[in-house]
Amino acid sequence: MSTDTALRPEPAPTAAAGSDERSPRRRRMAGRAPARPAPAAAFHNVSAATAALLGLVAIGAVIHEPVLIPPLAASAALVHCAPALPLAQPRSVVVGHLLGAAAGYAVAAVAAQGSAWAAALAAGLTLALTTLARTPHSPACATAVVIVLQAPAPGRFVPLLFGSTVLLVVTAFAASRVRRGSPRYPAYWW
Repeated sequence: MSTDTALRPEPAPTAAAGSDERSPRRRRMAGRAPARPAPAAAFHNVSAATAALLGLVAIGAVIHEPVLIPPLAASAALVHCAPALPLAQPRSVVVGHLLGAAAGYAVAAVAAQGSAWAAALAAGLTLALTTLARTPHSPACATAVVIVLQAPAPGRFVPLLFGSTVLLVVTAFAASRVRRGSPRYPAYWW
């Protein structure tokens, strides 16, 4: 959670029909979502994530591999806007995407290329692998889906994926040091 946000204060209890307080179940279901981030924090997070993605698009355009954008856009949102989450840590970002690539190529090798069924299977396999490896990163499932549906050449795609995830982590690290008061990324490296 960002240091620029705070939990919303508890709403004043309203009188329910026949009681003075809300029931415990109703209080649990109401939730406590974080408050909106300060405008400066939101601008900083969004512009840092957008700059990182534009850099990745430029690299992908130069080498004709734009397929990285769907999974890495989700990763950029995590590392820049929720830097304290386990899903956003470097280990989860880099290893998670590599496990997603492995699952995608494995499923593509035994199932029909371009099949939505195979893509769903690859995403599920990725989720299982990242859970077992203690590298939770849900955007890695999109990496597996991209591989099954678009069949990029592994010799070109995997090094590009690895470099892109490292670049994403490095830009998040740098961006967290630019703005005073922003949460430091990463919470842990490995």
